[in-house]
Amino acid sequence: MTYKLCDSEYRFMQVVWDTAPVPSPALVELCLEKLGWKKSTTYTVLKKLCDKGLLKNEDTLVSVLAPREAVTAAAVEEFMEKTFSGSLPSFLTAFMGSRTLSAEEAEKLKRLIDAHREDAE
Repeated sequence: MTYKLCDSEYRFMQVVWDTAPVPSPALVELCLEKLGWKKSTTYTVLKKLCDKGLLKNEDTLVSVLAPREAVTAAAVEEFMEKTFSGSLPSFLTAFMGSRTLSAEEAEKLKRLIDAHREDAE
């Protein structure tokens, strides 16, 4: 399944992930508080995400069908492809800018890279 969400849908999903399963009336209140949304906006986005297969609204109880990790990974992948033509080195160059890494951060990144190398066994 592909997860393609606009920013408002992603923010809505974050509210749901943090509270699910959640009764839809409570979700309306949460979206008013956290997103500044009206009831109609909340239900419109809820229906759209149910139609996309990311959420389920059954007997006024909203449940998650798409895990946060999978949706986030898809969003990162899309961003990387669109912005950096899928190039991880280009992304890291832009992300790092003038930042510096601590020795611990550098070591963690080295271990992560080693674990994901094509020739790693």
